[in-house]
Amino acid sequence: MAYEDQTQAAVHERMLGASPPDIDKRQGSVTYDLTAPAAIEFERAYIELDNVLNAGFADTTYGLYLDMLAREYGLTRKPAVKAVGSVTFSGPVGTVIPAGMVVSTGGESPVYFVTKAEVTIAGTGAEGSVIAAAEAQSGGSNGNVGAGAISTVIGDLAGILTLTNASYFEGGVDAESDASLLARYFERARRPATSGNANHYRQWALEVPGVSDAKVYPIWNGPGTVKIVLLDDEKTAPDSVIVDAVQAYIDPTQDGTGQGVAPVGAIATVAGAIEVPINVAVKVTLAPGATTEEVKAQVETGVREYLRSLAFSDPLVRATRIANVILDIPPVIDYENLTVNGSFSNVAIADGEVAVLGTVTVT
Repeated sequence: MAYEDQTQAAVHERMLGASPPDIDKRQGSVTYDLTAPAAIEFERAYIELDNVLNAGFADTTYGLYLDMLAREYGLTRKPAVKAVGSVTFSGPVGTVIPAGMVVSTGGESPVYFVTKAEVTIAGTGAEGSVIAAAEAQSGGSNGNVGAGAISTVIGDLAGILTLTNASYFEGGVDAESDASLLARYFERARRPATSGNANHYRQWALEVPGVSDAKVYPIWNGPGTVKIVLLDDEKTAPDSVIVDAVQAYIDPTQDGTGQGVAPVGAIATVAGAIEVPINVAVKVTLAPGATTEEVKAQVETGVREYLRSLAFSDPLVRATRIANVILDIPPVIDYENLTVNGSFSNVAIADGEVAVLGTVTVT
């Protein structure tokens, strides 16, 4: 920081030094007592000056100030996106389920969902069922719940209806983080995009919520064609909802008419990266009191983070790096028989693919 040495004591000393030399400046004197409060306020002003400096530069800014800086390049923070899916209600035939009905996953930290349209339970007997489209009540990745996770009816029909979701909800994305927005800011500044060049397609893809990285392949299927391969925020292949959103934004018709942001004459195809599972098996010697279940969870976390760091940047999954992950786990004293996809060897990841965690076996 530029002003960390401008403390109250330093400021007060300068103020006393600038006072006439023939007056009393000892502690308790009129001059000392009158300048001391002002020195405190000057110290606070210098602190705020430091904050202004931090907020004004990309490397140190944050939050709202980062939003303001990004807008200079035409960038806005990507908002949270709601997960979407469908739920199945069962109950008395003829029961009307209104749009906006709230259901949830239950439990100590429930995730809430709302139906998107009015439906009526139908059937041949007294009881029937109906499928209703639904979305998370608020945006965020916590709405991406698995099949069977939604089971609680909220409101007047609780106790009358039962429900479940036969398939998982997808497409939920958290609001863009400061780190992600800053990366896009530097991307815009350092990789100028003009007239639909490859940088332009990459920037368009990164503007869609849920996309953390993209690779662009010009002329991938002949003149005028462009392919964009995506990664989501977890550095894995994105849900189809996200892929479809990018396609709709860049080139919804894929016929060269330029109805999206892509220029006229360009045919853009959007796809998720092809996932390559990385299966790890290892036998470990553990410290007293440690369990293989505990170590397995830590291996999964460590390997997943390592693979995230490789996505679209390093085409080789190194077995030795995975060995380091295992040895860095405190309860692990030693290991043997480590295999990565069946052998102790590196795994090559082809262009357009991404390594993701597969199975982890710890014995």
